[in-house]
Amino acid sequence: MPELPEVETMRRGILPIIGCKIESVVCPRCERKPILLSPAIEEFDRRLRGKQVVGIGRRGKRVLVEVEEEQAIVIEPRMTGLVLLADPPTREHLRLQINLNSGPNQSVSHPKRQGGQLLFWDRRGLGTVRLLTHKEIREQIDIKLGTDALEITADGLRDRLRKSQRAIKVALLDQSAVAGVGNLYAAELLFRAGIDPRTRCDRLSGPQWKRIVCAMQHVLNEAILYEGSTLSDGTYRNAINGEGSYQAHHLVYDRAQTPCPRCEEGTIQRIVQAQRSTFFCPICQRKRGLHPTLASRR
Repeated sequence: MPELPEVETMRRGILPIIGCKIESVVCPRCERKPILLSPAIEEFDRRLRGKQVVGIGRRGKRVLVEVEEEQAIVIEPRMTGLVLLADPPTREHLRLQINLNSGPNQSVSHPKRQGGQLLFWDRRGLGTVRLLTHKEIREQIDIKLGTDALEITADGLRDRLRKSQRAIKVALLDQSAVAGVGNLYAAELLFRAGIDPRTRCDRLSGPQWKRIVCAMQHVLNEAILYEGSTLSDGTYRNAINGEGSYQAHHLVYDRAQTPCPRCEEGTIQRIVQAQRSTFFCPICQRKRGLHPTLASRR
C-alpha cells in the first residue's frame, strides 16, 4: 500500500541515522516468503561494513539510504513493507537488520527509539532491498520513473499523458508518467479536482490538467503532514511504529455508499479500474470525455 506520503514519512523518520556508521547487515531468521535482496547478504554486508550513512533520499515509492562511495540501499516497500528504527510489528516478518554505531545525530530523541538499528519489515514478502551504485540507480530506476508527483507541473503531466486513451485514474498509477501516486491518493485527488476517474486522458482540457496537479500536490502534502494513511488492516506504520492519521481525512476512498461530502446529493460509488478499486461521486465529478463504451453503460 505505501504510496508517496507513506514512503516520504518513512524517509523523514529515519533521518536521525545520518552520520552513523554501519557495523553489520544481517537477515534475521524468517520462514516466510523471502524478499528480493540484491546482492546476497554476504556481499551486502561486506560492501557496507564501516561505511557512513551520508543522506536519506526518495525516488517515487522507494527510500534511498545513501552511504559512502556513491552507493545507496534502495528499499521498495511495495504492498506491506515498512522501514523502521524500532519495534517491528512482529519478529517473524523482519527481513533485514542493519546495525549502526553511534553518530552525530544519535542525540535526536525519539520516545520509542531503539538506537543502533535500521529495520526492514514486510508481512507479505513483496518488497525489495538492493544495494546500488549511483550509476546503477540512474540506469535501473531513474530512467524508468516520471517526474516526482510533488514536483511535476500541469504542463509536464499533460505532455506525458495527453495522447493516452487510458482513463485518467489508471494513467496516474503509471510510475513512468508521474512517480509516487498510487490507488488511494489517485482517487482522493481526482475527487478534489472534480474529474471523473473514467475520463480519457486525451479528452482532458488544459484547465482540468491544472486542477489535477493542484489537487495532487495538495493531497500528497496534506497526507505527509498527517504521516500517511493507516488503513483498516493496520499494516502501515511510521519509522517508530506509530500509525498515520490521514485516513481520518479521506473524502472518498473506501467510503462507498456514503453521501458525498461535497455536493451532498450524490452517493460515493465504487468501480473497478485496472483491477483496482476506484471511489468517486458520480454527481460532482463531471461526466466528460468518457470512452464511448463506458458512456453507453451509464
